[in-house]
Amino acid sequence: MRTHIVTTALLCTAVLAGTVACEPADSSAPGGSGGASAPADPAGSAPPKDDGRAGEDLTVPDVVGMGLQSAQDKAQETGFLALGSHDALGRGRMQAFDRNWKVCNQTPAAGTRAPSDTRLDFGAVKLREECPAKEERAPSTDDGRMPDFRGKSVKAARHALGSSASLTVDDASERGRMVLVESNWRVCAQSPAAGVAANGQPVALTAVKFGESCP
Repeated sequence: MRTHIVTTALLCTAVLAGTVACEPADSSAPGGSGGASAPADPAGSAPPKDDGRAGEDLTVPDVVGMGLQSAQDKAQETGFLALGSHDALGRGRMQAFDRNWKVCNQTPAAGTRAPSDTRLDFGAVKLREECPAKEERAPSTDDGRMPDFRGKSVKAARHALGSSASLTVDDASERGRMVLVESNWRVCAQSPAAGVAANGQPVALTAVKFGESCP
């Protein structure tokens, strides 16, 4: 698989109380909470050519524990060309540089027989991170109620609320930092509280960076 050059644009949204939220533009493939496993080649590369195995049942390779780039290469060598990835820690980070990520889980499972046009999805974390024992479900307002955002990334909270949500995010510490990359911040407190009816009301969050303790 050729190495792709990624130009990441920052999208900045001004929010109340002087807080600015910026997040890389998401060029991810469908599925997953933000994984761009194969960024587009700015030179306009052609899609992978059909190797004559289209529709053929193939054995899904075992790529768990491999680097994400190597996993993608192995999948394509096997004959699976539809690939995706997502942040296994639920933070919504993009896998913009595949070699900096490792595979924690895969769907379908290794050893499964599947048509060659089946989409393989890889849950991944950065190289120095530990794979989670179990992936957490992304927060959602599908039941009509406000999710519990505590411990989730600010990016995951924004995604659950939708692009039209009125959301403010403040540094929970006394340092007054701006929340620039929302996937790097985790929610400490929220208003309205979890469980109340979600009817499009403004939402306020306080957050700290991952690895920091909430006050």
